Order: sequence, then structure tokens, then C-alpha cells
Amino acid sequence: MRSVADWFGEYGASHANPTNKLLHWICVPLIVLSLMGLLWSIPVPDALAARPPWLNWGTLAALLACVYYVVLSVRLAIGIALGFVLLFAVLNALDSLSWPLWATSLAIFVVAWIGQFIGHAVEGKRPSFFKDVQFLMIGPLWLLGSLYRRLGIAY
Repeated sequence: MRSVADWFGEYGASHANPTNKLLHWICVPLIVLSLMGLLWSIPVPDALAARPPWLNWGTLAALLACVYYVVLSVRLAIGIALGFVLLFAVLNALDSLSWPLWATSLAIFVVAWIGQFIGHAVEGKRPSFFKDVQFLMIGPLWLLGSLYRRLGIAY
């Protein structure tokens, strides 16, 4: 199994251009937010009708993602979990708007992916996930790893 350093090294090879990096700092969190919003919007089974509002498909997906991240790095997984808490607070606010959360999430998703592809066009390299779909999970972790390095936090 690849280490987190291996994943980051390979991911970083196609994310060296400053414009592409900036677009990733903007677009990757928005893509995660939008995916969680789309999942949040899927109705849960009737058996869970009395559930708390935060118990939904988005939080389940976040939990599963955190399990994957723990395998790579416990410290990064803790940071991602805190990021999910922030994203879910934003989603809760977006869910109170007068239009459906799924519509907002879909619009954010489309715009953010356009930004990602613009960044890769500037970089001149294909997105990493074309090589391995797991890179879709590595993108948010790579950003967090960058933040940890700037703050001097080991992972």
C-alpha cells in the first residue's frame, strides 16, 4: 500500500503551477462541499425518520472517508474530520435557503470542476484522477498536508 508521502509526491507532480495550486485551494474544498451537499440531499430511509438532521448520506460518506484517511495518517484524518465539521456547518446554513440544497450543490460542483480543468490546462498536465480514481480522495488531503507543513505539524 502506498504511503501518504507517495500519494502526495505523485499528486504534487501535476500540481506545481502557482495558478493551478491556487485554483485547487479554491475548487477542491468547494467540490467536497458540493458532493457532501448532494449526498446530504438524498432522502434517508423511513426507518431513520426521527434521526437527527446531521445523520444523512453526506455524514456517512464523510465517516467512510475518514476511515480511509486514518489508514494513511491519523493526524491528517483528524484535520479532515474537523474540516468536515466546518463543511457541514456551511451545508446546514445552505440547507435553510429558499431553494433546494441539491441545486446549490450542483451549481457549485459544476463551477468548481470548471475551475479545476482551467487549472490543469494552465499546468499543461492532466488531472491525477485520470490515472487513479483514488486521487479524488487525495486532493483534499494534499491541501491539508500543505497546510500542516506550513504550520510545522507532523503527519
